[in-house]
Amino acid sequence: MEIQLWRELLDPYQMAVDELTVKFEHIISEHRNRGLYSPIEAVDGRVKSIDSILDKMHRKSVSMGEIEQKIEDIAGVRITCQFVEDIDRVVDIIKNRTDMVVLQEKDYVKHMKESGYRSYHMIILYTVNTIEGPKDIHAEIQIRTMAMNFWATIEHSLQYKYKGNIPDYIQKKLIDASEAIIGLDQAMSDVRDEIMDAQNTHKKRENLVKDILNNIQNLYKVANKREVAKIQDEFYKVYLMDDMGKLVHFSRQLDIIAEGFQAQSIQ
Repeated sequence: MEIQLWRELLDPYQMAVDELTVKFEHIISEHRNRGLYSPIEAVDGRVKSIDSILDKMHRKSVSMGEIEQKIEDIAGVRITCQFVEDIDRVVDIIKNRTDMVVLQEKDYVKHMKESGYRSYHMIILYTVNTIEGPKDIHAEIQIRTMAMNFWATIEHSLQYKYKGNIPDYIQKKLIDASEAIIGLDQAMSDVRDEIMDAQNTHKKRENLVKDILNNIQNLYKVANKREVAKIQDEFYKVYLMDDMGKLVHFSRQLDIIAEGFQAQSIQ
């Protein structure tokens, strides 16, 4: 197939990957903007390279005319989560969406492959609007923890190096590493509440500091610059104390000061 024809074939798949990535990133931001925990930690996508497609065609005995029907992972999206429990939540989110249809599911989390590979796979049908009209695209979504993703990335590199024939001694080490990752994910789940509490505290502090700095910046528009500079110096002193209670107290006092200056500017 000519290069231009490959581009025409793959363009809608790139569009699907771009759109799906944006939509899942929006799920992350929507949760966080509402002060909620996001079961999705990160998302990325890719369109299968021509080399990989040709290799899969050879292995699966797929003809040129069967590519779009028989190769369902040309468009791929990878979703990573912090905890194993989050995977089921993400699966439910996808199933409840109206802009994609789940065609297949393979749970390699509960049913690990012999190689040690663990991930949750979904094949979806997604519609993109091309210059020639709507086109239904098959896309694969892989959902895994960050630990699973680390293992899978290493294993994929080794598969590429050894052309799918990884030596037994390396495969044994991979299986041992996979077992260790199961233990790691379990350990993280055991302290999930503590981890989330720490992350929430950090996020609250981050947002509070952002609000304080915005408040101080706005004061420069309505108050004496020397007075605002003193307030800013006081903020730095409180910030360095690393005391959330004192930071909250400072923020409340700053709100009162800001309201006073705002009232004066209106008069």
